Amino acid sequence: MKTDLYSFAFRGLLAEEALDKAGHKRYIAEEAFFSEELAKKLHFDEIDAKYVEQSKTMITVFATITAFENASREFVYTTLLGAYGDEWWSKGVQNGIREKAQSRRESETKVKWHVNRGDMMMSYLEFGDLPKIICSQGNWQHFEPYFGFSNAQEWIKTTFDAVEKSRNVIMHSGVLDELDIARVGMNIIDWLHQINA
Repeated sequence: MKTDLYSFAFRGLLAEEALDKAGHKRYIAEEAFFSEELAKKLHFDEIDAKYVEQSKTMITVFATITAFENASREFVYTTLLGAYGDEWWSKGVQNGIREKAQSRRESETKVKWHVNRGDMMMSYLEFGDLPKIICSQGNWQHFEPYFGFSNAQEWIKTTFDAVEKSRNVIMHSGVLDELDIARVGMNIIDWLHQINA
């Protein structure tokens, strides 16, 4: 068990070092992942302590997955924009995915009392839509230069699928174990190395 913990910590250090080399700004944990001020507004301290402690262990994982998801959306968007210009949405996103996103946006727009996801249509896509867009027959030529190795499309789908499994646990208030966390970290750093090389 101790060996697993050392291995887990070492992989985390390697991932952090790789992110630094890729030009990613380091975070300050206290500022980035927990706000006493927000906790007070949300009445965090009034929730049963066991659930509070459980959720605190997942704050960093949640923040990392959320940041990865938003960075991936940006990567897909900028690639499509470069390929299709202002028609990136109609030419680069498959009909079924586009219709589902537009329906989600229309539905959220009707709820006037709550902020919606924003004006960018990319915000209304599901995480699992991103590899479908990347690997679609019409788009692959624009994304392939970032990959160019055999079975790249399968690797993309597998990478996103692995992260999405953990994402769904976190987004539904679940708790990941150390192996799941390590897997998320390795998939994210592999992806970043690939697209930022």
